[in-house]
Amino acid sequence: MTKATTRKSTEQFQTLFAEPARAYGSLTLEYYEKLFSAQLEAARRYTELGFTQARAWVEVRDVDGFNQALEGQQKAAQQLNEQLKGDAEALSGLGQEYLQKGQQLVESNMKSVTAAAK
Repeated sequence: MTKATTRKSTEQFQTLFAEPARAYGSLTLEYYEKLFSAQLEAARRYTELGFTQARAWVEVRDVDGFNQALEGQQKAAQQLNEQLKGDAEALSGLGQEYLQKGQQLVESNMKSVTAAAK
C-alpha cells in the first residue's frame, strides 16, 4: 500500500465510521445528561413536598391543626399532579429532541456515505 492509499483509507474510515460514532456518542451523552438532571430535579421536588407534608402532620395538635394538615394534603396532591404532568411533558420533549437530532445525524451520515461512494 502506498501512503496515498493509506491516507485515503484513513480519511474514509474517519468520515464513514469514527465521526458519526463520535457525533452519536456526543448526542447520546447530552441527552442522558439532560434526562438525569431532570429526574434528579423532579426527585428533589417530590422529596421536598413529601417532607413538607410530613412536617405538617407532625405539628398537628388539635382538630384545627388536623383540618389544616388535611387541606394542605389536598393542595399538595394537586401540586404533585401538576408537577408530574409538567415532568412528563419535559421528558417527552427531551425524547422528541433526541429523536430529531438522531434522525438529522443519520441523514447527514447517509449523505457522507453517498458522497464517499462516488
